[in-house]
Amino acid sequence: MTTLLSDREVVTVPEVTPPRRRRRRHRDVGIRVLIAISVVLVAIGAIVPLVAVLATAFGPDALPRYAEFFTSSVDLGILRNTLVLGLLVGLFGTALGFLFAFVQARLDVPGKKILHIIAMMPIVSPPFAVATATVVLYGRRGVISNGLFGLEYDIYGLDGLVFVLSLSLFPVAYQGLLGMMRALDPALEEAAMNMGASRWQIMRRVILPLLAPGLVAPFLLLFVEAIADLANPLVLGGDYTVLASRAYLAVTGEYDTTSAAVYCVILLVPSLAMYFAQRWWLNRKVRTTITGRPSGSVHLITGWSRWPIYGLAVFAALIIVSLYGTVIIGSVTKVFGVDNTFTLQYLEEVILGVGLEAVLDTLTFAIIATPIAAIVGLVIAWLVVRHLRYTAWLLDLGGTLGVAVPGTVLGIGFVLAYRPDRWVGDFVAFPSLVGGSAIAGGAVAIILAYVVRSVPAGQRIAVGALSQMHPYIEQASTDLGASPMQTFRWVTLPLIRPALLAGLSYSFARSMTSVSTIVLLVTPETKIITSQVLSAASTGRYGVAFAYCTVLTALVLAAFGLIHLIVGGGATLQRTAKSERQKR
Repeated sequence: MTTLLSDREVVTVPEVTPPRRRRRRHRDVGIRVLIAISVVLVAIGAIVPLVAVLATAFGPDALPRYAEFFTSSVDLGILRNTLVLGLLVGLFGTALGFLFAFVQARLDVPGKKILHIIAMMPIVSPPFAVATATVVLYGRRGVISNGLFGLEYDIYGLDGLVFVLSLSLFPVAYQGLLGMMRALDPALEEAAMNMGASRWQIMRRVILPLLAPGLVAPFLLLFVEAIADLANPLVLGGDYTVLASRAYLAVTGEYDTTSAAVYCVILLVPSLAMYFAQRWWLNRKVRTTITGRPSGSVHLITGWSRWPIYGLAVFAALIIVSLYGTVIIGSVTKVFGVDNTFTLQYLEEVILGVGLEAVLDTLTFAIIATPIAAIVGLVIAWLVVRHLRYTAWLLDLGGTLGVAVPGTVLGIGFVLAYRPDRWVGDFVAFPSLVGGSAIAGGAVAIILAYVVRSVPAGQRIAVGALSQMHPYIEQASTDLGASPMQTFRWVTLPLIRPALLAGLSYSFARSMTSVSTIVLLVTPETKIITSQVLSAASTGRYGVAFAYCTVLTALVLAAFGLIHLIVGGGATLQRTAKSERQKR
């Protein structure tokens, strides 16, 4: 560049390459490495097993099975059972979640914190703990149904599955609806009150119409979770067969992987359709009245009409407490309801006896998988929100396959993709990950399944947190000379610490309580708590099953506290924003 100082003096100044441009090559390398690692994990853990299922399901041997399926009244009945179960659980689970959310957000009643804790209990327990306790309390010889009321009610079948799955899954609807209710602008209710509307007119004509879009999303999600569930149909299904349990029995009982793959593909159609319908519905910006910054205070309902609603919530809470109380008491009594003699036999068997191996294996695998899943979820979210443009949707889609694809389908996909050794000539190019000859006794496949099933939740949480953080914060760091990785480590990560905490907590809980995928991957060398519980419950050894559930729940709760102690504290996005507002 040439600068003219006077008519006779000309000074030539060399052009200086901006620091940002000089560092672009290093920046691109770091991002490409992260993209490569994320893509490899997603591909190995989700895409390859899914492709293996599809390849088997559309192979030459499988095509006649579709004709058999759609012409068989038995198979069509299984499909109908699956869809009916999903619809009923979606309806009752969403209604129960709405009830608890309404009590928390709109009623002036005591004991809200206790109700909230009770509503969150199913998240930290195995998926079939409720099913096992339900059999003991409300079965044909149940402590309550038969012991108190003299009834011989058959809890096995559709009724029992809807009851158990609704209680197990409703926290998903409760959390989403509670957030929506608290985000509603109270000015709309105040305007309706000023026009003379009663509380229930406001509920019917203002609140419910505004929450209608929010009711659809949890319904669809609960539908997907219900039809994908495997453990509860195995314990409580009886003669009521669904696609997930039928595919599992085809592998374990009939050794027919082709039929299992066909059942998986048929199960995939409603699962993926409903899951992505739920995602699409949430992304629609139709709730324009929910601003996230209420302009007034919420007027809680204080009249007599609050007590019947509160009574329903308390009744449901008492049922939940009775079920989990049964799990705890059943672990320290000989035969709960028959011989209530105190004993530590079952806990000793789990903690000090043959169950110790399962406890240690499960805890070790979960500890390894938890940080990997949380970090991968954060990295994928960071790449999707901040660094990728045209391929962001593809990486985001791949990261969510772990929860969009039913666990049974994923487990069968692992069996089809990774059971045999892959040979190239006389050398093993890819050793087996599943089965008796699997490397590390199948531990690698179990950890990989834990990671893939846990990544989506942390990924969605991190996407939400990053979307709330202005990109100028990170741009300021890069303008000062920091690389993208340094910016992520020292700026982004501390600000989204709550997202990391939530991702770690969910990943650990999901890993410790997972069963649908893991039950097909365990080997004699690797024992997992959930598979041991399923085996004990299926053979009527309820004391052992209760002891495993008690120990597992205690471990999850202890891990939550430890994770919060290690990761909690420090700067967060919320604290930074609050301090900035105070300075202003």
